[in-house]
Amino acid sequence: MSPNTEPARPAPSLPAPGPSRRRVLGAATGASLALAAGAAQAAGAVAAAGPATAADLPLLGTYDVVVIGSGAAGMTAALTAAKRGLSCVVLEKAATFGGSAARSGAGIWIPNNPVVLAAGVPDTPAKAAAYLAAVVGPDVPADRQRAFLGNGPAMISFVMANSPLRFRWMEGYSDYYPELPGGLPGGRSMEPDQLDGNILGAELAHLNPAYMAVPAGMVVFSADYKWLTLAAVSAKGAAVATECLARGTKAALLGQKPLTMGQSLAAGLRAGLLAAQVPVWLNSPMSDLLLENGAVTGAVVTRDGASGLVRARRGVVVGSGGFEHNAAMRAEFQRQPIGTAWTVGAKENTGDGIQAGLRAGAALDLMDDAWWGPAIPLPGEPYFCLAERTLPGGLLVNAAGARFVNEAGPYSDVVHTMYDRNPSAPDIPAWLVVDQNYRNRYLFKDVAPTFTFPDSWYTSGAAYKEWTLDALAGRIGVPAAALRTTVSRFNSLALSGRDTDFHRGDSAYDHYYTDPAILPNSCLAPLWLPPFHAFKIVPGDLGTKGGMRTDARARVLRPDGTVIPGLYAAGNASAAVMGHSYAGAGSTIGPAMTFGYIAALDLAAAT
Repeated sequence: MSPNTEPARPAPSLPAPGPSRRRVLGAATGASLALAAGAAQAAGAVAAAGPATAADLPLLGTYDVVVIGSGAAGMTAALTAAKRGLSCVVLEKAATFGGSAARSGAGIWIPNNPVVLAAGVPDTPAKAAAYLAAVVGPDVPADRQRAFLGNGPAMISFVMANSPLRFRWMEGYSDYYPELPGGLPGGRSMEPDQLDGNILGAELAHLNPAYMAVPAGMVVFSADYKWLTLAAVSAKGAAVATECLARGTKAALLGQKPLTMGQSLAAGLRAGLLAAQVPVWLNSPMSDLLLENGAVTGAVVTRDGASGLVRARRGVVVGSGGFEHNAAMRAEFQRQPIGTAWTVGAKENTGDGIQAGLRAGAALDLMDDAWWGPAIPLPGEPYFCLAERTLPGGLLVNAAGARFVNEAGPYSDVVHTMYDRNPSAPDIPAWLVVDQNYRNRYLFKDVAPTFTFPDSWYTSGAAYKEWTLDALAGRIGVPAAALRTTVSRFNSLALSGRDTDFHRGDSAYDHYYTDPAILPNSCLAPLWLPPFHAFKIVPGDLGTKGGMRTDARARVLRPDGTVIPGLYAAGNASAAVMGHSYAGAGSTIGPAMTFGYIAALDLAAAT
């Protein structure tokens, strides 16, 4: 996800403050009352009642630091605390460790880190600061931006020194707005290198599975997927496929259990915790924070079916993820239509940590937003579209049968546009329309070129196929004449190589998941060969990005800006340092790990 000489795209516009954001930023107290009301007689009573109630619970342990959640944020925080000489425990709600990070492609966006600098990436602190400020705008305080940029490289060095994790630059994966000051068309993102799962022993069985399994017998990195998509029509694509198979064969011969992407990241961090003798309690959900004299001093946890108390001498770090699987919270804070069926975040992410922080007095930010991306609501689980909507020979249309967005733009921008326009020009659902030439050339999800899609895609209404555009329009409920006009207009733009309507292909980012054999613009090709296909597109996400407001030290803040002593947050339980935007691949995991690291350093420095 190559540079060109077309006019630069203007700076990304941030959504104007709407009712939802005003509700979140200006009336956190009201939200607090709404959420706390349903919990006042349950776990929330612990925080409200104080030590007398907590004294009735059995003490399960006392540690310097209690970490909630075993995703990238939580495990990085725990590893850092342990290596700074603090005793630590990780409490994990799920029966597995790794959370959404383990399910992900594990891109990591951290400017000026030692891996990308060693690879020759022409980054500097000044470039990174200018770029992040241009992307984020005024939504995030400058000191938090500086904290992320200043501590990220050291965090990566620390993780490599204290775990088996190693990383690879994702060469050519552009920053999402490379035309902005400090943006890099070649990209700053990296991903975990291959790891042998045998290092975890029996603990490997508890690793949260990947969102999409790597094909059997292959070892695939995130950076390989753009080429695997083109394997049928590109010599380099075929070569990459062969290399992936060779890696898999070598690993099998060596008796390895090869892990890449999020599986490698989560396993590597877990291996670091094992070596540091940090316990990770699975099946141990936190039900509330312990609040004593205004400070957080522990957590109430359910373990072996019974509630107990885990005390924290120095503090609690909440890295429990977002609220993407909490329908009530999504309905309260986010725009409609919304729900829990379109997210690919870990199913355990129901906002428990955010609600506990709210009961402890935390302010919330960015609750209206998520790490959005167009998704196809396939039976069983949505499919998060990356290459499919960008490859030449396809376009997105709305209910009026018209294009409405640059299909190859950053995925979060596409969904922001869908929501912004939907009240007046319905774009939810939208439709990805492609022709058979497209299907003959490119992998689609895990379905090889020319192969038929599963029947369930059609019976569920996620996909349609017809021999004429008019017939396809009838199936998806858009005006036939409008769809014909839209495709005709798009075809003329594709043949010219310039999308003067939505500027698809103007940015280097647009060309990452495209076909370099298509000229003059690798993003654009006409639709001409029947049958034609349409895929339903809804606002999917990788997780929510709103949560507890934190400062540059990852400390949780009250609405008045004061610090809640002993309470820290990182990852999707906290409001994202990216604000309402998305700097590049890995803008979720990079900051999550960094602020987990920062939190632990602050706890270690406490007296």
